[in-house]
Amino acid sequence: MTNAILQIDNVSRVFPGVRGGAPVRALEPTSLRVEQNDFITILGPSGCGKSTLLRIVAGLDRPSGGRVLLNGREIKGPGADRGMVFQSYTLFPWLTIAENIAYGLREKGVPKSERRDIVASYTEKVGLRGFENHYPKQLSGGMQQRTAIARALANDPAILLLDEPFGALDNQTRGLMQELLLGIWERERKTVLFVTHDIEEAIFLASRVIVMTARPGRIKADISVELPHPRHYTMKTTPEFSSLKAQLTEEIRHEAIEADVAR
Repeated sequence: MTNAILQIDNVSRVFPGVRGGAPVRALEPTSLRVEQNDFITILGPSGCGKSTLLRIVAGLDRPSGGRVLLNGREIKGPGADRGMVFQSYTLFPWLTIAENIAYGLREKGVPKSERRDIVASYTEKVGLRGFENHYPKQLSGGMQQRTAIARALANDPAILLLDEPFGALDNQTRGLMQELLLGIWERERKTVLFVTHDIEEAIFLASRVIVMTARPGRIKADISVELPHPRHYTMKTTPEFSSLKAQLTEEIRHEAIEADVAR
């Protein structure tokens, strides 16, 4: 446990009540250690606090209690050491694909020639070569998310944070994007936190799956995924994959029922 890059210590989040209502406990005190090069998927029913936890790690929200350490330093706001990809296509519509990918590099003062080389490298890695001068509105949803991933990776963050990034895509495109992201991780071994409600996606991508309870969220299970790499989509039909899927389906079904009763 000496290679922990991210440490979440008893982090909780309580949102104030609306119009005098009772406060909402979104996240119970939660602790998690993320090792260097881990690919962790966070799985749970809607409203369980998984996106809240990710936003706290990103520095986009503050915990009500506890703290988050990245490389030993407490997170108190957003930073270039964390790359964030959302479900919605958060590209700048007035910038080309190349300009979107280079945006963070330009803000950091990276020289133009170096920016050009980095952009060329990542457009190649995400399969966007030839589309550098297109604008986001000219691309499909999957291609826009490829751009968002390239933009996040181009800044060489210590950790990549993804909040249901493929949730708005059709099933075929979603599967292709899973393979793309996993292929990049297998080559570059970035540390990744990935929020999803899709059980197959959680297993296929992860080295560990974190299962969260219904709201107020807490970690219910931390399951290691011992499937070999490189992973091919046909792995989803293997007995080992099916066994993990059955286990996680039961865990999530119970939490979904609890969440429905709580309403």
